Amino acid sequence: MKSIEDFILLVQEEIKQYHFPKQPKGLYEPLDYFLKIGGKRLRPVLTLLGADLFGGDIQKALKPAMGIELFHNFTLVHDDIMDDAPLRRGQSTVHEKWNLNTAILSGDVLFVDAFEKVSDVDQPFLKEVLKVFVQTAREVCEGQQKDMDFESELDVTEEEYIHMIQFKTSVLLGCALQIGAIISGAAKSDAEHLYQFGLSLGTSFQIKDDLFDYGTKSIRKPTGIDIKEQKMTLPLIHALQQADLDQKRWMINTVKNHHTDRKRVHELIALVKALGGLSYATTQMNAYKDQALELLAGYPDSVYKNALITMVRFVVEREK
Repeated sequence: MKSIEDFILLVQEEIKQYHFPKQPKGLYEPLDYFLKIGGKRLRPVLTLLGADLFGGDIQKALKPAMGIELFHNFTLVHDDIMDDAPLRRGQSTVHEKWNLNTAILSGDVLFVDAFEKVSDVDQPFLKEVLKVFVQTAREVCEGQQKDMDFESELDVTEEEYIHMIQFKTSVLLGCALQIGAIISGAAKSDAEHLYQFGLSLGTSFQIKDDLFDYGTKSIRKPTGIDIKEQKMTLPLIHALQQADLDQKRWMINTVKNHHTDRKRVHELIALVKALGGLSYATTQMNAYKDQALELLAGYPDSVYKNALITMVRFVVEREK
């Protein structure tokens, strides 16, 4: 029996021992750097939990778990490029520290390594694991495209937004859990059920990130970053729906033309709060949290089920 902390240590040790080739240095050095700047390692831990829940061999789950983490880091490297972000986890991003071409190519190599690691499973499970992984990889890319589209589409509905964040964020959490279940020999229905749990967990996770942008307690994310990047998030979408015509025009004008004006951004944040955007987003975050817990209710009590429940609580209570 292992705790979440034990799984985190296992993942950290696996990453510590993971070494890219030495040459060409310009291709692999950025990847060693990027992996070592940290992260929550939530996704590989979920793979291990998914495996343990169905009595799987944790050692056999470590390599596909590492593949999930490499794929996640691939998306981060490319996401930083698209956002022109100078920092990731308080450190220089790859394209900032090296250059754009290096970041693109190094990110591509991360995807290749991710595919290799995810494929390192027992033969009877390989086809289903790859089917889930490839579908997820496609959906993550579709979600990222939608996220970029929404920067110029200010009439985004809540339904469209939830669909986008589920593809960009939630499906990979579901994939991590489902692959862990598959390689442990779980029934297909059980593996898919666990995927749905991951989908709800990931949606709650992303809405929590939305709330950080509006000044809810965070030790990581400065207030107003999403607005400055013209990102449509749930608090803003709901506030726009509640605003009168003059308020809506002012809010849209701020996002389109004044998103770098610090004073204006803080005025927008105050208006979003006044229109109930934060309270509504909090309600929705808790609804997806409750949905995730309900999906676990059918499993017998065990240390692994308790670990997943702890993970749900971590998502909504975290400060970073």
